[in-house]
Amino acid sequence: MENQLTNSDIADILQLDGKLLDLHDVDPVRAKAYVDSVFTLERLDAQIAGMTPVQIGQIRVYGKIIQKAVLEILETGTLRELDELTGQTPAGLFEIMQVKGLGIKKVKALWKDLQIDTLEGLKEACEKGIIAQLKGFGVKTQESILESIAFLESLKGKFRLDEALLLSAEILEEIRKVYPEAYLSGEAQRYENIVAELSFLVVKDGFGGVKLPEDRFHQNLKESSPGTWRGHYLDFEIPVLIEKSSTRDFVAKSIIKSAAEAHLVQTNENGETFLSFLGKGGFESEQQAYEQFGFPYIIPEMRNGREEFTKPVAPESIIEWEKIRGTVHNHSTYSDGKNTLTEMAEACRRLGWEYFGIADHSQTAAYARGMWPETVHRQHREIDELNAGFKGEFRILKGVESDILPDGSLDYDTAVLKTFDYIVASVHSVLSMDIEKATYRLIKAIENPYTSILGHPTGRLLLRRTGYPIDHRRVIDACAANGVVMELNANPYRLDMDWTWISYCLEKGVMISINPDAHSTEGLLDIKYGVMIARKAGLPADMTLNALPLDQVMKKLKKGG
Repeated sequence: MENQLTNSDIADILQLDGKLLDLHDVDPVRAKAYVDSVFTLERLDAQIAGMTPVQIGQIRVYGKIIQKAVLEILETGTLRELDELTGQTPAGLFEIMQVKGLGIKKVKALWKDLQIDTLEGLKEACEKGIIAQLKGFGVKTQESILESIAFLESLKGKFRLDEALLLSAEILEEIRKVYPEAYLSGEAQRYENIVAELSFLVVKDGFGGVKLPEDRFHQNLKESSPGTWRGHYLDFEIPVLIEKSSTRDFVAKSIIKSAAEAHLVQTNENGETFLSFLGKGGFESEQQAYEQFGFPYIIPEMRNGREEFTKPVAPESIIEWEKIRGTVHNHSTYSDGKNTLTEMAEACRRLGWEYFGIADHSQTAAYARGMWPETVHRQHREIDELNAGFKGEFRILKGVESDILPDGSLDYDTAVLKTFDYIVASVHSVLSMDIEKATYRLIKAIENPYTSILGHPTGRLLLRRTGYPIDHRRVIDACAANGVVMELNANPYRLDMDWTWISYCLEKGVMISINPDAHSTEGLLDIKYGVMIARKAGLPADMTLNALPLDQVMKKLKKGG
């Protein structure tokens, strides 16, 4: 068990236990100790799972209380006390804890003073104005709670793309045990950021509907029909749709089920809609169907109903995994990464890449063990030593993810900024600015002569946090004017910038860097999600920074003196 638990895993368990101790008024001293210990734990240079009990006890601010809890977590994967407290806690309170702005003290007040223990009850109390009258809350807090609840409600039964693809693969495997010719379709096939329904297509000639094992597939008979199976898979909330198709109609139906409605209303020179045209059936391939309709072939990812018909892109020019040659936004144990610089570089070499850019956090990012100038110098010395050993066959680039400070400045003085090969400038704090202030903040950072890449421009976390508002056109225009690359952060929690703005970047000549923002060797593979999203926008490989050879990357990135 201990080899599977990271410092973040242990921190999550301690933090939740501390919150529940506080919620139930059990041992407030230990509750505070658990919550406070998280700060230290997440900033350790080494993984605590590899330490001896004595070493754990020697960690600064860690006493016997924390040591005992950590050892139990390493041994069992949890805390017995946490399991007991969870059993004593109404399930709805865990949902209330997800409401933005509600700390454990406020959650306890809602529960103890108003007996509110469900999200529905909290929403009703807000709508009646009861929460605004509770001590320590007020009208603004009440309004904020309602906004947060609305956001949480909109997420129910929805998956991030990575989650949807993982579950879809499992479901598809089960369907193929009954129907060998079964295929993914719908939103997941189109690589939507968020998937609200898992859709599949099976080839089945003759009469009769789709029948699947009832122990795994729970059908909703009222919503189903002879040609359509609707329901759920196991206990997952996300709806599942399975449609059958005859062999003759399969090509047409595969296009219809992969496409957004707006894609299917496109008309040809005869005024016929694509949907109506596909209804004729009998096509031998998707390519043939598009050609006979009068347009070049459009890949499934791009069937979004935007500009795919009016601005066609040659499929062979679009970025794909095999065209990636390196990565430039990644983290190591120098800040908040799980693996060492050497381990991250070697993982890139095993993937066949030509270069690896390290961009650990800057000094202001205390939450992520940001690097002070002396740490930067130490990292650069190690990079020089490693590069000497690679003998030109591979190269580590010296980058940093500099926090964009509230006033738009970067997080080091010029003397330190000059030492990097490139700088990824990102916002991580003060996320509540209005659109004008947030846009000004980004533009000022973009105009800094040392900024090479604008990182995750809206700061969104899919299904967790909406991004801060920015004027995308002005930000992209600033990148164009200052030669700054826009990041498509490939972490499936982010996928930021949103793919819908890539076409405007291309129009303005702004290059895109698909960055995994990897905090571990496994995280490097997140680039695949960025590639999927980039393909939705038809991003050409020659406008993708990390699909370029190293010499061109260096020429594009190096800025300032």
